[in-house]
Amino acid sequence: MKSLRTAATICLLLAFLPMMPGASFAADHNDPNAVNSIFADIDVSAADLYDIFGFPSHDTTGGEKVVIALTFASVPKAGVFDTDMLYRLRIDPDPRAARAKDDESLEAMLRYAGAIGDRYLKLKTSEIRVKVGRDGRGTVDFIGFPGGTFSRMVGTNAVETIQTPDGFAVKAFLGGRDDPFFNDLPGFFRSINYAPQFYHIPVAKKDMRELEIPKTLLELEGNKLFNFDPANPRLGQGVKEDFPAGAPATLKPDRFQKDANGNYRFVYSGKDAQAGKNVNALIFEIPLAFLTRSPKTDRIVNVWGESWVMRAAHKAETISDAAPSGFWVWLRRLFHSHSRFDDELAQYKLVDTDGVPFEDAALSERENERQLGANNAILAPHFVTRFGHLGWGFGPSISALGLGTCFDHDNSPVSVVRYYKLAVEAFPRVRKCLFQDLNMPDDTWNPKHLNIPLKKAVEIFIPNVCAIDMDTTGSWPYGRRPEDQVATRFLSIFLDMKAGCGGKPCNLESLSDQALWDRAPIEPKTPPNPLRNDKDFLAQFPYLAEPW
Repeated sequence: MKSLRTAATICLLLAFLPMMPGASFAADHNDPNAVNSIFADIDVSAADLYDIFGFPSHDTTGGEKVVIALTFASVPKAGVFDTDMLYRLRIDPDPRAARAKDDESLEAMLRYAGAIGDRYLKLKTSEIRVKVGRDGRGTVDFIGFPGGTFSRMVGTNAVETIQTPDGFAVKAFLGGRDDPFFNDLPGFFRSINYAPQFYHIPVAKKDMRELEIPKTLLELEGNKLFNFDPANPRLGQGVKEDFPAGAPATLKPDRFQKDANGNYRFVYSGKDAQAGKNVNALIFEIPLAFLTRSPKTDRIVNVWGESWVMRAAHKAETISDAAPSGFWVWLRRLFHSHSRFDDELAQYKLVDTDGVPFEDAALSERENERQLGANNAILAPHFVTRFGHLGWGFGPSISALGLGTCFDHDNSPVSVVRYYKLAVEAFPRVRKCLFQDLNMPDDTWNPKHLNIPLKKAVEIFIPNVCAIDMDTTGSWPYGRRPEDQVATRFLSIFLDMKAGCGGKPCNLESLSDQALWDRAPIEPKTPPNPLRNDKDFLAQFPYLAEPW
């Protein structure tokens, strides 16, 4: 019966997905496509969520606390909020699940995804809901918590303390901050040959997004559209051009490009593309005992964020204002009792969600219909085929640098373009990447020295939530701390964690090790992304640095 319910859950989702152009869930700086300002005809939108952070607070006065921060585009400006927006933080505390017996088969992966899908489809989460009025004051609704449902008014751009009916104190900050995402975004887009970062591409030109040029960490010989051009060094870094007339949008390279000294050229620069930029943020520091009646056993706080825009505002135009009140609102009514908060949501349309960093850009490709947040179990087969496609690009790049990769690319001397229609075709090549233990750089993430297993990629990406482990420091993937260089850690998933670094184990920080790049035959000799933010993070709440 349980397997039948799981199958029915997945079938139900599959049946309704084609009806949901507005079901957009994601996690990085340009998503989903409905508000993706990387396109020439899409404006920057306050509905574009950037990042979600979650980690245990160092302040344990009165008990354990968890920090949750959601960042998004600072529209109309840093510290001033779009009054047509509604933001939600969905929160689900759970016990740490026991890992099932190792079974590295496609069937096991799909069973795992099915169980996750069945659970999250019917899950009734608590949530923090935020709206900001024209007077600059925010309405914060606490919905479905053990101590009840209540609302408070708070100011913006100042730390406030909210007293809960059951005697807890919640710190809150709604306002402008420095962008805590320190990342070489142009380098990432060069690695996937993403034309809208470099050329004026409208959103409707789907065939002009990821061009049929191999993904790569190293420049490809003959890749004139994306290789670094000394004569036009700012292309893709704040400068865009019209797509060259007649230029081929495909490439089958024979080799990686080398300079006169025999060095490869990195597609990454290591520069922080977000330096000097601001975001708006919702930041909360919450007692764990407020979130759950069982704080000693509920050690994993699963969190994800959502942005909703008022229908009457006629924003995010590619999502219909006349669409039904939302698949997820409908599901809530199906499985749970109706409330005034559901009526409120019916006045808005769902635009974006944040969970796992880079899951949307790298795996879901920002496609609206694939972005399902915590309900992303049905994407498991697509993730297998997508990992296969990415592996044929990144795998040969890693091998060319003398490192070991978990992806089986048949010793290809250069990256290639290869797509898979069926998960069963791609799975033998990606099995190791999906199921290998992802080594942490040292033991500091586990300060209590508990028997906490290392993460596997399949456990990170399904479901699409920030899973904060309260017995760890909350460093990704056991949460996400502001100082985590998550973009480089994502790339590290394609390393062979057992023996890929000179015959020794790799870890999630290996590609941030300057010594590795000093030895590599590559220019520039830099980690792919910066190691520090442009401003130092704060040691106390609200943790994110003040805006510029």
